[in-house]
Amino acid sequence: MRSMTRRALVLTQESAGHWFRRSLPPHVFSDPLPADVEAGENLEAARRWRLSGGDWKGFMATYCASFVAITVFIA
Repeated sequence: MRSMTRRALVLTQESAGHWFRRSLPPHVFSDPLPADVEAGENLEAARRWRLSGGDWKGFMATYCASFVAITVFIA
């Protein structure tokens, strides 16, 4: 009897011991990006996630309209 099975395609990280680490894609275990590239990507991500004045106005208008509608429905 053979103790090893033949696999045509292995999609898991066999060297990882834990089942969750074995399920992660290979790029997770690759080398990290250089510091300057990572800093540039972080700045770009922060710029995209920053809320503007129009975002806050839209959020507050939706919140107030929902609050009024729920208050009228309850009363």
